[in-house]
Amino acid sequence: MSTIETGPNSNNSYDSGRLNLPFVGICTFAKAPYIQDWDRIDADVAIIGAPYDFGTQWRAGARLGPRAIREASTLFSFGHGGAYDHEDDVTYLPADLRIVDLGDADIIHTDTINSHKNIEYAVRKCLQAGALPVVLGGDHSINIPCINAFEGHGDIHVVQIDAHLDFVDERHGVRYGHGNPMRRAAEKPYVTGLSQIGIRNVSSTAKEGYEAARAMGSDILSVRQLRKLGVEGVLARIPEGKRYYVTIDIDGFDPSIAPGTGTPSHGGFVYYEVLELLAGLAKRGTVVGVDLVEVAPDYDQSGITGILAAQILMNFIGRIFHARS
Repeated sequence: MSTIETGPNSNNSYDSGRLNLPFVGICTFAKAPYIQDWDRIDADVAIIGAPYDFGTQWRAGARLGPRAIREASTLFSFGHGGAYDHEDDVTYLPADLRIVDLGDADIIHTDTINSHKNIEYAVRKCLQAGALPVVLGGDHSINIPCINAFEGHGDIHVVQIDAHLDFVDERHGVRYGHGNPMRRAAEKPYVTGLSQIGIRNVSSTAKEGYEAARAMGSDILSVRQLRKLGVEGVLARIPEGKRYYVTIDIDGFDPSIAPGTGTPSHGGFVYYEVLELLAGLAKRGTVVGVDLVEVAPDYDQSGITGILAAQILMNFIGRIFHARS
């Protein structure tokens, strides 16, 4: 991923060409190139916006999440030689990692089915091109078309970071809202299991939902249980050597660091707990898809929720491809 242009007389990339500061230029994710033609995706990572929030039961606003995450990501996009981590002694996101931004799937107001189909189409285009799809939500219902897109692409194990189980089967005829995605995923024959981590407090699912989730192959852990087991203990419970699809609800984090979300739940994760879990997961198997959902920037005038989302995604992408190399 290149963020600087150099001329023919350049001595080095630090003091020649464009500086390209975060507030300059077009606001794509990490200032990656924008690819409008989805039949010409040539990249390692493809960013997709899914600005859909008609599945919410209370506070809407996650339709603005992709824009907020993209804008926040520019803060981290002007490193000329990648992102060096002195603790790991690793340069993540090196210049030769090809990240592109595909823009947004088209959303049709009040039309869940066709909006979801458009999101599924975008993810399928990424998979056909061999790129890792990273989807910016949107409410958590956008995970449903993301998982649908993996049909025919092999088995996956779903790892969910979230405050809520999201395992409702049907409520008043609704099957595709943001309380349903993990139930819809568990029904897929190519989803071999679920690890649902961070689940706590008054939840989106009744007791029978928890019983159904466990019966359908889910391992459920709260924040306190993760802290008791430790990150390594939790990783040991996730099947090793699998293809992982990771879905991150920003309300999995504590609202003290992620207030900009529709359903905040106190007692959540701090940054490094999730980063260390994701880094370990990248080493344990192959991450084949990611979505991050429920960022609703209008509830957070400081912008720290979007910054957290961008930072966790960029660090996770870096660790996925470092593990692959």
